[in-house]
Amino acid sequence: MDTEPKSAAELKEIRLNRKAAQEAEGIKAMADIAAADVAIRKRTENLRAIRLAKEAAELDQPVAPPPKTKKKKTTT
Repeated sequence: MDTEPKSAAELKEIRLNRKAAQEAEGIKAMADIAAADVAIRKRTENLRAIRLAKEAAELDQPVAPPPKTKKKKTTT
């Protein structure tokens, strides 16, 4: 690490470089978040379509009621 004191111009340039890097990183992070949001929406849409198709198929074929069981006689 450089131990020499830096001039005001050098410090200003360092701050500007750091600020530019932070802005670029922020833009990249926001793009990543937006891409993840799009992917989630596509997955949700696909899962909703699958669920609706399954529900429609179940409505077309009603489920038969379960067979009734006979009560056992108790001997006391």
